[in-house]
Amino acid sequence: MAVKVAVRVLYPSEKVLCNQVFNGLRQLAESSFLELSRGSVMQLMCFAEAITISRRCPEKLFKILDMYETLSDLLPAMHAVFSDELCLFIRDETRRTVMRLGEAARAIFVEFENAIQRESSKISVPGGAIHPLTRYVMNYIWLLYCYVGPLNRLLGEKKKEKPKLAELENQVSSYFHEDDGDNFADKLSPLGVQIVWLTVLLECNLDGKSKFYKEIALGYLFLMNNVHYIVQKVKKCELSSLVGKDWIEKQSNQVRQHATNYLRASWKKLLSFLQDEGFHVGGTFFSGGNSKNVLKDRLRCFNCLFEELHRTQSTWIVPDAELREELRISIEEKVIPAYRSFLTRHQSIINSGRGQHKYIKYTPEDLERCLRDLFEGNSFPVGTRRMSFSVS
Repeated sequence: MAVKVAVRVLYPSEKVLCNQVFNGLRQLAESSFLELSRGSVMQLMCFAEAITISRRCPEKLFKILDMYETLSDLLPAMHAVFSDELCLFIRDETRRTVMRLGEAARAIFVEFENAIQRESSKISVPGGAIHPLTRYVMNYIWLLYCYVGPLNRLLGEKKKEKPKLAELENQVSSYFHEDDGDNFADKLSPLGVQIVWLTVLLECNLDGKSKFYKEIALGYLFLMNNVHYIVQKVKKCELSSLVGKDWIEKQSNQVRQHATNYLRASWKKLLSFLQDEGFHVGGTFFSGGNSKNVLKDRLRCFNCLFEELHRTQSTWIVPDAELREELRISIEEKVIPAYRSFLTRHQSIINSGRGQHKYIKYTPEDLERCLRDLFEGNSFPVGTRRMSFSVS
């Protein structure tokens, strides 16, 4: 604000005053104006210079961008008010200051990239929720959107740079290269390319953090939550215009893939207890032994594992309500029909003899109610009552 007032009000007023006082004495008027303004101009430039050489932490970027944008916008006015030959060094110094601010901003971007990669905390977020690094990076990216103009100018030279980190080439190629051979980066603005690159670095870090979870399924849930958060943040903050529809589609597919991996890692074993290995559909046992004992063992194993999954995954978290509901429905669509079909196929064993219902601890409706407890971040005890069952 101070430099705007100085350049647009004070310096022009001083120059007019000097021209009036030394009317007809142009050289004297110019030298007097230079003497009056040089000290304050150099103070402003030195302040900006001090900012550029200070420690380049990511939090300083936005102050530097404010100064860069302000001085860039004031360059024409500076050139106009300091147009005299004696003031050439002021014009040059102003241009150099703007260049140094730009260089400092680009250097901070590099430091921010390095900070994302260096973040090496090994403490897993409870329940697979959103990692603080994800929130920090996406909030930072959202602030970048407020500086679209100056950042596109500053990052223009970086747009076609190739990533230099060999270990990230595979991940980057999926974002920066289309199947038809077109360069993905050419479709985006310089800031759009930078944002995509930051998300690539973030997701690489998150992928490493997912390995710290003892349960493989929870690692996949963690990745699903965090990538979904990234996509939603981009959509809500109007960043989609910078990264493009293709990027959003790729990331949304990644969310679905993580969800699929979670379902496979978490529920595949449970569903294996509902398969017909060891049974004829009519109830005749292939492998010898007693069919009732086999059915009893299957259901006991199913119940124990289901209760363990319920107890564990009720403490897991899916913060987004819509995503949480979609995941629950996916589980229900896999478990409930398979369980109901299993009971129907082996109804003859269930209904034979006395105490035929003792094998059935849960009805399909009980399972469905239990599944509604998942991903709330709380512990819900599974009901232990035995339920009568009949196949309609």
